[in-house]
Amino acid sequence: MDQFTLNLLVVGASFALYVGIAIWARAGSTADFYAASRGVNPIVNGAATAADWMSAASFISMAGLIAFVGYGNSSFLMGWTGGYVLLALLLAPYLRKFGRFTVPEFIGDRFYSQTARIVAVICLLVISITYVIGQMTGAGVAFSRFLEVESWQGLLIASAVVFLYAVLGGMKGITYTQLAQYCVLITAYTIPAVFISLQLTSNPIPPLGLFSTHAESGLPLLTKLNEVLLELGFQDYTGQHGSTFNMFLFTMSLMIGTAGLPHVIIRFFTVPRVADARKSAGWALIFIALLYLSAPAVGAMARLNIITTIFPNGTQEQPIAYDERPDWMGNWEQTGLLAFEDKNNDGLIQYYNDASDEFQAIAAERGWEGNEMVTFNRDILVLANPEIAQLPGWVIALIAAGGLAAALSTAAGLLLAISSAVSHDLLKSTFMKDISEKNELLAARISMAGAIAVATYLGLNPPGFAAQVVALAFGLAAATLFPVLMMGIFSMKMNTEGAVSGMLAGLIATLLYIFTYLGWFFIPGTNMLANTPDNWLFGISPLSFGAVGAVINFAVAYAVMSVTREPPKEIQELVYSIRVPRGAAGAIDH
Repeated sequence: MDQFTLNLLVVGASFALYVGIAIWARAGSTADFYAASRGVNPIVNGAATAADWMSAASFISMAGLIAFVGYGNSSFLMGWTGGYVLLALLLAPYLRKFGRFTVPEFIGDRFYSQTARIVAVICLLVISITYVIGQMTGAGVAFSRFLEVESWQGLLIASAVVFLYAVLGGMKGITYTQLAQYCVLITAYTIPAVFISLQLTSNPIPPLGLFSTHAESGLPLLTKLNEVLLELGFQDYTGQHGSTFNMFLFTMSLMIGTAGLPHVIIRFFTVPRVADARKSAGWALIFIALLYLSAPAVGAMARLNIITTIFPNGTQEQPIAYDERPDWMGNWEQTGLLAFEDKNNDGLIQYYNDASDEFQAIAAERGWEGNEMVTFNRDILVLANPEIAQLPGWVIALIAAGGLAAALSTAAGLLLAISSAVSHDLLKSTFMKDISEKNELLAARISMAGAIAVATYLGLNPPGFAAQVVALAFGLAAATLFPVLMMGIFSMKMNTEGAVSGMLAGLIATLLYIFTYLGWFFIPGTNMLANTPDNWLFGISPLSFGAVGAVINFAVAYAVMSVTREPPKEIQELVYSIRVPRGAAGAIDH
């Protein structure tokens, strides 16, 4: 059976499973649509949360970013994992105890203000739409290769699939679909990682293989990787390069941004009790660790495999001829995500860091005129990994299904957060308070369809790789929702004026900084300054500004609170009751 047919069968079977689950678990009420009627088992919710959280950025893009940068991009791992721990310990149980359907609903009730609720909806929409761009981009990358179509066509196919099961099933359908998607994505990620670790180190456990001996050279794997990278003029893999301050801010931005992600928070509203929210958070962390412990090994091994492919006899010898390149290169070239240019017409693939002064002399001796791998989209690395390592065709098909599962599971969660905010927080609670449950459910589905259309449009021109776009969303969550949720739970004195002022200050400051370097509303060519370290304010990358935005949010909120009146006594008592363990079983419900 040829690879294309095998891809179709495996991916098609996974899609049939998702749509079938959505039909089986179709939402029949708003309680089903928003919170699965609060009847989800903690272990099931843990797996669904893991799938919701481990997006295309985790599955498709993160290992690619680590592979091409090395230690410096371990901040993705540290920030996302640390942030999930913050969410599980500081926010999830308390928000579940409060007993609302959505994050804006909690903010509106806690700060006794429709204005606070509407501002929270605006923040949620900006975060979720930015985040979903990365998911649609990742899905488009996966579809474009494995279904052999253009990336924009892949994006449209992904949009149609999400529409089918997310609009139909709501939270109830999405929960069980995400359980299936977690099983698909973790299997798809782990099996190729085990194969590749065995090939390179004879160790079947990828995290241990990363620190094992490279079978062919007898050197430690990371030592071998450092050696070949330095020989080609690249920076060493294990060293830190760039600003430590910026790396710290970026890690903090990802961490507190993770804790403020609305689509992950609402997953904890689906369990029956507060204790179940804590249990599902623990299970989710275990499920997440299975992928995150393997990601650094996948990145390092893939980078070494690419270099070995181009230099089969070592970096001191001539590289392979373009006409003799392996099939995987030709396959990915067809998508436009990988491209070569024979700059000196010698028929060979020259791959090196042509910006390195040390390597210029060597390149001149060999008659090279520049790096000929002119395009290598980092989002393709994990998807191409089985082909690079020459693994069986069924593994290649499985990784395709896994990449799509990761992208679609998070996209569905984000779209649900968007539709819930529009239908429940704007229509039902603000503008159309007399709307019937049937019409509210219809409005939720229509708003989700509209969100899919917007995400698809923006996904056609994303402002970066999947993980980079997601990092922007995390920065926005860090600057807006995380501070107000923390103050709402742990500060009895925080009032409406402080909360609203803080959210607006964090949102505006962060958006202005991002748009300055990445273009207004991410439209290409509209940026006011080039996105280079020389232009960054105090060396702070747009991806790292979320931590600064959070500080601005807290500072403005407390400054405004200090000159305005205290919250009503009953609100202060409510905040106290949320925090104390007593009465946890008595969570407010709809």
